[in-house]
Amino acid sequence: MIYKGTMGITEGPPTTARLRDVLNRAARVVVVEGSPDEADSADLARIVVTGAEIADLAQQLAIVDGGNGDRCLCHGWPTIMVHDSKGELIACWTLHHQSGLRGVGDCDADLRDGPALTEWLAERGLTQSRKVQEELAVQEAEAERRRMRWVHAAPAGLADAAADVAHPPGRDHEAWSRRLQDAEDRLAALTQHRYPDGIERIRALLAWAGIPARESTGGLKWHDMTVQRQLLAEAPDLILATFAARPLSPVQLDGAAELFGSFEWTRAHGRQLPEPLKSMLIGHIQADGTDAMRFRMRHGYYGGERSV
Repeated sequence: MIYKGTMGITEGPPTTARLRDVLNRAARVVVVEGSPDEADSADLARIVVTGAEIADLAQQLAIVDGGNGDRCLCHGWPTIMVHDSKGELIACWTLHHQSGLRGVGDCDADLRDGPALTEWLAERGLTQSRKVQEELAVQEAEAERRRMRWVHAAPAGLADAAADVAHPPGRDHEAWSRRLQDAEDRLAALTQHRYPDGIERIRALLAWAGIPARESTGGLKWHDMTVQRQLLAEAPDLILATFAARPLSPVQLDGAAELFGSFEWTRAHGRQLPEPLKSMLIGHIQADGTDAMRFRMRHGYYGGERSV
């Protein structure tokens, strides 16, 4: 099938009225659990909606008028193909992330009740959307737990500012980015105020930077990167002097492994570390490092010999 979008009404903002105008002319609606370019596959589950059920589907597809001004980069699924009484395809829409609809206007539109549509489809045998929703709920719950672990790990006196930095992204990414920058600036200023001694400040930040190293979901979130940026803003000589001052805890060494393995640090300072820091860090990684730390060590980070 060649995806042509919604025929005849792709200009202008999406509205429920426009959607229902199309469905009022429909004799048959086919919903396929796949993207438009897969819709002809016989392996994909599908349902055919006719008669009074088309009006029922129209209620489930109600959208927030005006759209959200965005167009998701993915093709989307399931695919909803609307046919008239002659069998002609008059519209082709796709669901996006089980919460939005594309094809009714010049941008995507949020569903008024995505969960209700998901259940409506599942009751008729199309259960993939419900499975995805359940998986997303699990992921979102873990992301929230991770976010709160980071906030609770903030050094003394920084928890409130950390919570502002960790505020989840909203749909208006530009506004959220501005808010995040302001929150990061306030956190950096407060860190300097609460920890005026450079070595004590770096030790506190290293312990905080070590938290994401042990997260099962991996990678750095936006709030983790805030701490790394604060460390990278410190004088490199002062960071290295921190390791000579007194022994670091395992979580602080985790933070050091993340810092010295970052692209920003290695681009500016290379992968070599002076003794005794090199031996200290490599010993920590050999004894209790994560897979990511060991991978970097094998590839010549931290001053060790490349072994792959």
